Amino acid sequence: MKYTVLAFFLLFSSILSAQIGGDNVYEFLNFAPSARVTALGDHLIAVRDDDVTLAYANPGLLNASMHGKVSFNHNFHLAGIRHSYVGYGHHLNAAKLNIHGGLQFINYGEFDAADVFGNRTGTFDASEYAITLGASRELYERMSVGVNLKFIGSQFESYNSLGISTDIAGVYHDTSKQVVMTLLFKNIGTQLSTYTLDNREDLPFEVQAGISKRLSYLPFRFSIIYRYLNRWNIRYDDPNTQESSIFIDDTTTDNPTKERIDNLFRHFVFNGEFLFGKSDNFRLRFGYNHLRRQELSVNNFRSLAGFSAGFGFKVRRFQVDFGQGFYHLAGGMQHFSISTNLTEFGKGVL
Repeated sequence: MKYTVLAFFLLFSSILSAQIGGDNVYEFLNFAPSARVTALGDHLIAVRDDDVTLAYANPGLLNASMHGKVSFNHNFHLAGIRHSYVGYGHHLNAAKLNIHGGLQFINYGEFDAADVFGNRTGTFDASEYAITLGASRELYERMSVGVNLKFIGSQFESYNSLGISTDIAGVYHDTSKQVVMTLLFKNIGTQLSTYTLDNREDLPFEVQAGISKRLSYLPFRFSIIYRYLNRWNIRYDDPNTQESSIFIDDTTTDNPTKERIDNLFRHFVFNGEFLFGKSDNFRLRFGYNHLRRQELSVNNFRSLAGFSAGFGFKVRRFQVDFGQGFYHLAGGMQHFSISTNLTEFGKGVL
């Protein structure tokens, strides 16, 4: 299956907009940790509740309501790629500190090994992981700051690399107006060891800002995230490149204004969440990621690339979530999560 998907991407490479992905090492750090985040466009940095997986990307969202919360998450990616994340949150009352830990793991599957002549010599695996430790503290009633530290390991056949990164965030939260705003410095770090000698690569660093608002008279919360505050142009490198169809010679005329507008909206992720029930026990979600749509949609073919949707519900002590991310004509991704609070099982658990 993985080779079929690879062939599909190569076949249509001449009609795809070039991507900014692939410029950095450890790109898996940007994968959504949970089904909820997948359903909301892969980015959710300005919602403050008891969801401990949100601290993976934004440690400033850690708060006392995450105490005892544990979450198990797994998604079925394209080409049989498997990605999982497990996280746990804890509140230290004496120190007035919120902490969390998480383990992220991705397995790219088994590949055929071959020599320079194409003769099969065996198989090899490819996988990466990140161990996350984070903490947050309230500076005052409406302002929190948080820091994550991530230890990263990567192995592709006989090539190995170790790295370290950190996330730094500040969060403003107004419970009376139900507004949350955040500024996040994400994936600040370096390789401790490289895949090959003297070939040090950059991590996928970016600065994000986000805002969310829950409406007063409607069970709905929207969120807007602005990505790459540190970089304006996130279109392909050559703005004069003309795109053409593989079926007919249908070249497009460059339009600088249209390109600037397109570049602006590539920075944004829009999402919304309907919250039903007395304790928000049932939720419907949707998201739109314009950057992903522009990078992965194919000219002259309609698709849902860039869109995402999902739902979540609570059954007794367990929160169950499902998220569907639409990536490409070749397929999408299904994400499942189950979470619970260990403190609800009795005082002797924690």
